Amino acid sequence: MKKRILLLSLIGSVLFAQCKTSTPSQTAAPTETTATAPTAKKEFTYTTVPNDPLKTRIYTLDNGLKVYLSQYKTAPRIQTYIAVRAGSKNDPADATGLAHYLEHMAFKGSTRLGTTNWEKEQQELAKIEALYELYRTQKDPELRKKTYHQIDSISGVAATYAVPNEYDKLVAAMGMKGSNASTWVEQTIYYGDIPSNQLEKWAMLEAERLGVMIPRLFHTELEAVYEEKNRSLDSDNNKAFEAAFAALWPTHQYGTQTTIGTVEHLKNPSITEIKKYFEKYYVPNNMAIAMSGDLEFDETIRLIDEHFGRWEKGPEPEYNAPQEKPITSPVVREVYGPEAEMLLMAYRFPGVKSKDALVLRMINEILSNGQAGLIDLNINQKQAALGAGSFAEIYNDYSAHFLSGSPREGQTLDQVKNLLLQQIELVKKGKFEDWLIPAIVNKNKIAKMQSYESNAARATAFVDAFIAQMDWAEYLKREEAFEQITKQDVVEVANRYYGNNYAIVYKRTGQDPTAQKVEKPTITPVPANRDAQSDYYKLVASVPSTDLEPQFVDYKKDLQEGRLKSGIPVYYTRNQENGLFNLYYVVEMGTNHDPKIGLAVDYLQYLGTDKYTAEELQKEFFKIGCNFGVSSGQEQVYVYLSGLDTNLEQGLQLFESLLQNPKADKKALEDLVDGILKDRENAKQDKNIIHGVAMVNYAKYGPKNPFTNILSAKELKKVKPQELLTIIKDIPSYQHHVLYYGPRPLQAITTTLNTGHQVPALLKPVPDQKAFNELSIKKPMVYWTDYDMVQAELIFLSKSVNYDPKLVPVARLYNEYFDGGMGAIVFQELRESRALAYSASSRYSIANKQGRANYVVSYIGTQADKLPEAMAGMQGLLNDLPTAQANFENAKASVRNSIATERINKSGILMSYESARKLGIDHDIRRDIYESLGALTFEQIQAFHKQHIKEQNQAILVIGSKDRLNFKELANYGTVKKLTLKELFGY
Repeated sequence: MKKRILLLSLIGSVLFAQCKTSTPSQTAAPTETTATAPTAKKEFTYTTVPNDPLKTRIYTLDNGLKVYLSQYKTAPRIQTYIAVRAGSKNDPADATGLAHYLEHMAFKGSTRLGTTNWEKEQQELAKIEALYELYRTQKDPELRKKTYHQIDSISGVAATYAVPNEYDKLVAAMGMKGSNASTWVEQTIYYGDIPSNQLEKWAMLEAERLGVMIPRLFHTELEAVYEEKNRSLDSDNNKAFEAAFAALWPTHQYGTQTTIGTVEHLKNPSITEIKKYFEKYYVPNNMAIAMSGDLEFDETIRLIDEHFGRWEKGPEPEYNAPQEKPITSPVVREVYGPEAEMLLMAYRFPGVKSKDALVLRMINEILSNGQAGLIDLNINQKQAALGAGSFAEIYNDYSAHFLSGSPREGQTLDQVKNLLLQQIELVKKGKFEDWLIPAIVNKNKIAKMQSYESNAARATAFVDAFIAQMDWAEYLKREEAFEQITKQDVVEVANRYYGNNYAIVYKRTGQDPTAQKVEKPTITPVPANRDAQSDYYKLVASVPSTDLEPQFVDYKKDLQEGRLKSGIPVYYTRNQENGLFNLYYVVEMGTNHDPKIGLAVDYLQYLGTDKYTAEELQKEFFKIGCNFGVSSGQEQVYVYLSGLDTNLEQGLQLFESLLQNPKADKKALEDLVDGILKDRENAKQDKNIIHGVAMVNYAKYGPKNPFTNILSAKELKKVKPQELLTIIKDIPSYQHHVLYYGPRPLQAITTTLNTGHQVPALLKPVPDQKAFNELSIKKPMVYWTDYDMVQAELIFLSKSVNYDPKLVPVARLYNEYFDGGMGAIVFQELRESRALAYSASSRYSIANKQGRANYVVSYIGTQADKLPEAMAGMQGLLNDLPTAQANFENAKASVRNSIATERINKSGILMSYESARKLGIDHDIRRDIYESLGALTFEQIQAFHKQHIKEQNQAILVIGSKDRLNFKELANYGTVKKLTLKELFGY
């Protein structure tokens, strides 16, 4: 979703924070070098750190702008981040949400970009700004209504001069991927992954649009932020986190104000305050550019200086962090909502530069590392709770350690709390094994190796250092310091910070007594002006760039095939970058063949062997830097092993012993079944599962579908451990193939597997699976499900023809034209012009397997009181494709540039081959798209739309509160049918 705020999220029953990038260990001091760009007289000095694996160059422009550059040439692309050291903690107390809303405004252009007549437009914008300042002071509802009507009216006039999404159109045509931005407590980040031949256009655009704040299309964009707020109000997880932050930091802005802002402040925005914020914080000496990829240092810094060097330096922004008083007793909060209950605890720690925050990272890993942490083993492995986890949030002024848990059936939240506190006590007493810290250090090194393969991870590390106000050498040294942490350090810090001093949030199931919503304002749609172009748009578009030739995967050359005993195929690509491997056994058999397969796979994680208990097995894998697992889908089972290739034999021996000789555990199975039944009940309280999974499966297949193809509660309870052990042992006995990506030659890995992979001489054929026929949608239907929420969410689903590779090129271009980003038709019309949604999308979805149908899948989430307009808006686009020749040319350029600069390599070659094989094709389908692109016309797009999208029978899937849904409106789109949770879930 575009321009979203970074929110902590719950995945399943365990809480996770945004991943932070590991960085290399360093001891040497930085050195300074002078380089002269070959095409310019100006000299640029830069700082480097000896032995830095990223070989980073850090420049500082004359105006104070920091620039981090790293070369990594696996593809002709560059990951770009532009970071501002300011976030929601810098918002004025009476105008919260300001930093986030400014982030939205930054995409609206400048005095030259996004306007056809700035002189006239700015006059109207000045009127709107003055009216908003008046609107903020008014209390009388009638006066406010009158003023808002004036704002809406003048906004319509101003919009006639605006060219919406010019920035987005240009970056799409350039082939930028992931164009987005995020705001959090002390940072705002703008990012995009660009083709390396588009560097100059990128520099021109970013310097232009971030050099000035123009409140263009302000009131329609504000409505998108309203929708974003409503989405957060519909999220129980978000409510729990806000409560935890407020309890943890009652004085500091981390807890006193949220990133999106309060409803009251959103209703009374101030353009004037946003401008003040921009002028204070968006100055070059408070910003940084971080880039990694296929770049040349001299050319890159020259272009950055040429365009960003024109920004004027400003005063250093000041911020004095409020000081919190110690927490002396638990701070208890309760929140309510329709989702399953859970518990969230948090302890306060000092900020990022303290050693204690570094030790917090280690404590977090000791508790929860996904394999051998105390929570992993003592709670999750033993199934003592439905799920539990731990993560650290480390900020500049303070940090926090969060613990979370979900209860089993009949278990109280306080019992979950006590389980978590018991693990904390073990840390305080040093009751964890001595090998654990070295193993965590080893895991951290592996994570660093993996992160170095990602330009995004490299650039993120630069941003993290900048936001933390650390120079690069200091930032890297912290990784070395992490590796030196001792058990004594851990025990001392744990005893200093973990006491009766935590914040705790009980998230209970029930109606929220504090429920609120942002009311729908009256907004007149503004013109999309699709054919208009500013002079600056034309200038940037005309900048020449060198052509980049695409590289397509040749499955006959880019992967090798070997054979194991019993004729098992091995598909191989070599890792020439580091010492890590990925190994998969792939069996074309899943839960559609037998629902017990899924149960057996789940059971395996709780089993040991004749030599190791389940807990000991996890420890052994963790010690050697390997990870294992079995994942079952509807049609496949993936058995996987990954980690340090030097320890592959040890890992393989452990792994195979578990597959060949699992030891039955009756209690583990009983607990697993109870947990599954509780998970099923929780799923019926999750609107994303209800809407995006259960309702979609119902519409495609009817009540008997792959999602409902599960064992009943009665059947589950009858299953015996030995039945599941038989299934587990049988997995390698079926026909299967092996995937390997690692540093060993093919012959070496074949030899290793022939010794280590235990299989019978004759493999069994995979049995036929249960067939689920995709139903025709014979007449328009509207299915709805009741759910207590502020918004209403809709999916428009229509079935198309079966997969045909000949359709792929035109479908790809159609999708890019119709819904390829913020400059495309759907976003422009439904969000920018009509302000109907924060998130809207529509795609012609290509099947992932030969013989399956393609589908048209469209989504919109909106306030329930906007349901009529939202449905009409989406349906109108699906039936009448707007014509915009400039958009079409941009879409072609976007597809061309994207494919020309994509590189499928490393393990991606194996996964690409797997996808092609399922579709019955023997080549890289991107070649067909690229070679067809030049000849495709807009008339062909129109013909495709008319044949496959327009006026197709639809199943419209609606989830929302029955008290807010407009059933009379729903009936206009087809036969309305309520779906109960039992119908959707089958239980």
